[in-house]
Amino acid sequence: MAILDGGPTQPVSTVTSASDRRSPAYDFWRRFSRNKLAVLGLCFLVFLILTALFAPLIAPFEPRDRGDVFRGGPSRHNYFGTDIIGRDVFSRVVYGARVSLKIGIGATTIALVIGVVFGAIAGFFGGWIDTLLMRVTDIFLAIPYIVLAVAIASVFGRSENSIVLVLGVTGWLGVSRIVRSSLLSLKELEYVEAARSLGFSRTRIITRHILPNALEPIVAFGAITVGSAILAEAALSFLGVGPQDPTPAWGLMIFQGRGDLADAPHLVLFPGLAISLTVLSFQLIGDGLRDALDPKQR
Repeated sequence: MAILDGGPTQPVSTVTSASDRRSPAYDFWRRFSRNKLAVLGLCFLVFLILTALFAPLIAPFEPRDRGDVFRGGPSRHNYFGTDIIGRDVFSRVVYGARVSLKIGIGATTIALVIGVVFGAIAGFFGGWIDTLLMRVTDIFLAIPYIVLAVAIASVFGRSENSIVLVLGVTGWLGVSRIVRSSLLSLKELEYVEAARSLGFSRTRIITRHILPNALEPIVAFGAITVGSAILAEAALSFLGVGPQDPTPAWGLMIFQGRGDLADAPHLVLFPGLAISLTVLSFQLIGDGLRDALDPKQR
């Protein structure tokens, strides 16, 4: 048998490399995890969500139960002390996570829906429609945010649902401008022209061809907006137009303890620390999402 001088031939590998098999979700997580601060913020958010879900198991007392010690400092029995009527501050901070997440996520959802609709219509159609919608946005921007929120809250009341509505109705301005600017550039691309030439309706072009490619800044902005909504709820509560007592809202707890700051600083310290860490975590997550979704990082 003749032996070829070239030696045995190597079989052609048909196995794709590991990088070719990576899913988009894996690539996204790999880029997101590079930002250690964003991962830290995500870990705190997971901790906060678990705290809200299992609040009855974590809190030693009901948030409305009154004890015998008034304005007591932190102790083995009351980890964060007690408030002016004897309620356990730790239990109220734990249950307050539910209120803050409900208000932050609910208000952000409303703001994103309104902002995406306004921005998509203005950016896609342009012309007098764009001018009209942007002038409406400018009018809202010209009114001081707190004044507008206080006015709306005074009309709709001070319940949690009312605050969600107030913050959602007043928080859509930024996202509408982001969506509008994205659509102004995306609608001129070739795949949009191809969709038009195929006879697709404007609604389908916007919802199925343009908006999916504009989600990157919307997602990052949405994460930051949740933290801003939680901070805005605290500001409204401090002004006396937030959720009413005995709701265990962090901003309301600060409002109630502001007069005893010198004698009982724990009444402001612990809910204030909870607000600061929560808002910071959403800001860090928003920065991580922005970097992970940036096409230049891919």
